[in-house]
Amino acid sequence: MANFSFDIVSEVDLQEVDNAVNQAIKELGQRYDFKNSKASIALDRKEKKITLIADDDFKLRALTDILATRLAKRGVSIKALKFNEPEKAFEGYLRQLVEICMGIDKERAKELAGIIKGLGLKVQAQIEGEKIKVSSAKKDELQAVIAHLRGLDFSLPLNFCNYR
Repeated sequence: MANFSFDIVSEVDLQEVDNAVNQAIKELGQRYDFKNSKASIALDRKEKKITLIADDDFKLRALTDILATRLAKRGVSIKALKFNEPEKAFEGYLRQLVEICMGIDKERAKELAGIIKGLGLKVQAQIEGEKIKVSSAKKDELQAVIAHLRGLDFSLPLNFCNYR
């Protein structure tokens, strides 16, 4: 009897993030409320962090809104971002670091495995590092798991890959 499986991962396409940041920078240069402002958005692909710098709290909120809108339009889930607390930067400016979260940590992986086991289907969920492998003898049960997980409002963006 053949065994079918798929992987649950939480990944972000960094090229799409890069494109969204570039679009946000372009919009920042065109907006009237940011005229003569030192506000900026910078992406560090290696560290997987976005740095927002704004004149004040109001402009920082507008900056995060611009970034979130651009990311959503590029198909990047906002759930993959962790917004740190704004901190004081030079000359009264505010700096906020936004971390791009990739991978499923142990706590959330256990939570997902518990949800899958709670469905009562004949499937096995194995935690393998930063991903979860779900396997079953029936494809219908795997599709039911995927449908259920897509319907959840989970704290991470879930991607399903390697469906065999």
